[in-house]
Amino acid sequence: MRIGRTLPPAAAPLCLADLWHAVAGALCPVRTLAALQQEIGRHFGVRHVSLVSSGTAALTLALKAVKSASRRTGVVIPAYTCFSVPAAVSQAGLRPVLCDIDPRTFDYDYALLEARLDADTLCVLAHNLFGIPSDLERIQALCAPRGIFVVEDAAQAMGTRDKGRAVGTRGDVGIFSLGRGKNITCGSGGIIVTNSDAMASALARQCRQLKKPGAIELLKEFVRLAVMAVFIRPGLYWFPAALPFLRLGQTVYPRQIRLRRLSGMQAGVLRGWRRHLARSNRARSDAAAFFMRRLSLPLGHEGSHPYLRLPVYVANRRERDRIHAMAQQRGLGVSVAYPTAISEIPEVRPSVHGQRFPCAQRVAERLLTIPTHQWLSEKDKIAIAECVAARVTAVPAPSLGQAAS
Repeated sequence: MRIGRTLPPAAAPLCLADLWHAVAGALCPVRTLAALQQEIGRHFGVRHVSLVSSGTAALTLALKAVKSASRRTGVVIPAYTCFSVPAAVSQAGLRPVLCDIDPRTFDYDYALLEARLDADTLCVLAHNLFGIPSDLERIQALCAPRGIFVVEDAAQAMGTRDKGRAVGTRGDVGIFSLGRGKNITCGSGGIIVTNSDAMASALARQCRQLKKPGAIELLKEFVRLAVMAVFIRPGLYWFPAALPFLRLGQTVYPRQIRLRRLSGMQAGVLRGWRRHLARSNRARSDAAAFFMRRLSLPLGHEGSHPYLRLPVYVANRRERDRIHAMAQQRGLGVSVAYPTAISEIPEVRPSVHGQRFPCAQRVAERLLTIPTHQWLSEKDKIAIAECVAARVTAVPAPSLGQAAS
């Protein structure tokens, strides 16, 4: 067990003032939630905003809303992505259809995507993994003539812009996550955005059925927030990281997704969220640019980008595991990301009927991610660069967007 300064792989800082705003939000939930919805709508230029209990819940409800508009059941998703994505598809009563990826961008292999679309394709999901914008124009060009919806999962890309548009707002419906390791956080939470009145009506019907958190739930959530605000700090993170039952850093397929409304308390934590988001993404851009310079990796055309975590490749699985173990011993926050392709998840495997996704599997075997969050000191950055220097073989460098101001 490591004792001492330990970096979390991903983090969004909270402070005492945020906890005070949580209490204020709990006392005036209706006004606090309404104000947050209006701010989000204005900031992202969307007409309709729904606030729910998690990013995974947001994706599940968005898919249910899309499902209400069609009898189709297929949802095309990348073969390498967050495990919560296929879980949300299944909980929405839909069928995941996997498509292999381009390992340079983590986006779809577009030579394969068109072949995955058929008469039962309901929607295609754009996942913006690690904050790297998916190519929405190419996805929409394939989907629009076929009457296929586009769902934009911007759980890892809040505050990023691509070609002048906010990532998360470019599809028929989009979602953001407010989980503890995202760009900003209120402990847990999710946002659904759309400019479609029909989609908004379907979402409103879904959200009316959601339970509000009770007093006991609010108290538990406040305690979790307070504990997180203290122990997310590198000087103390070693303690929760050493508790195996917390499963920190582990990738788990959620068998059941809890669907609830966002509480007024959680909305209160997000007071000043635009300022926090801008500061968070500036720190991520600066950290990513530092690592790219130190590791002699190519920059995107904007020179820096707010990666949620900076993805880098090493030679093979053995080398990946060796570097990861070394970084863990030193408390550097370097992580493996998602350990397998989606097709290898036991709950998903039966539905892929033995299909292979070689690029997704190679990415799973070779990928490491470097933390970029605000808790990194200059000394931390140097130590991380020294740990992985000369071992990195590549990094995706697509044509990236820019951080929102």
